[in-house]
Amino acid sequence: MTITPAQASAAAREICELAPIVPVLVVHDVAHARPLAEALVAGGLPALEVTLRTPAALDVIREMAKVEGGVVGAGTLLTPADVKAAKDAGAKFGVSPGATDRLLDACEAEDLPTLPGVATSSEAMKMLERGYTMLKFFPAEANGGAPALKAIGAPLPQISFCPTGGVSPGNADSYLSLTNVVCAGGSWVAPSDLVQKGDWKAIEELAREASQLPR
Repeated sequence: MTITPAQASAAAREICELAPIVPVLVVHDVAHARPLAEALVAGGLPALEVTLRTPAALDVIREMAKVEGGVVGAGTLLTPADVKAAKDAGAKFGVSPGATDRLLDACEAEDLPTLPGVATSSEAMKMLERGYTMLKFFPAEANGGAPALKAIGAPLPQISFCPTGGVSPGNADSYLSLTNVVCAGGSWVAPSDLVQKGDWKAIEELAREASQLPR
């Protein structure tokens, strides 16, 4: 089964609309997977991006996929092999820091809705030309932050974004207030020290605060 770029963007947008923040998670211990996902979902953040940056990542996705109410995706997709492994592990969506034709071909072939990463108007236009209208803006702060994304959006109103990279409680409002932003990706809702301590209540509270951000 394959998915078209238009279908992929529609599905990705639905996921992005679930909450104002998508937690970006780097999980080293699979034992943390379920309680972490449960805490974030209970706090009102159901869409979870597990980055493929640790040896445990695929097992983490498998565990988080079992959590009721959660929609687990795989981040840091770089190769077709990453796409297949993520889909096989139970990922419902993918996120990539950038975009290549080989990677997008693989996502479409695996029927995996994906947020391709872009940093410039030319990259956004290339994705639009292919049929993608829901994109990741990355790295957001390093690329000029909300003012840059607003400027890119002016001539490209067809495209919506999930800015990620440097988004924090202090600047999230500046992104979420933009008409071309559906949600933002952030790692602050699951800080490594709280994960290591297993302080799931504190993480749930951070998630609840993030879930109430206006957009």
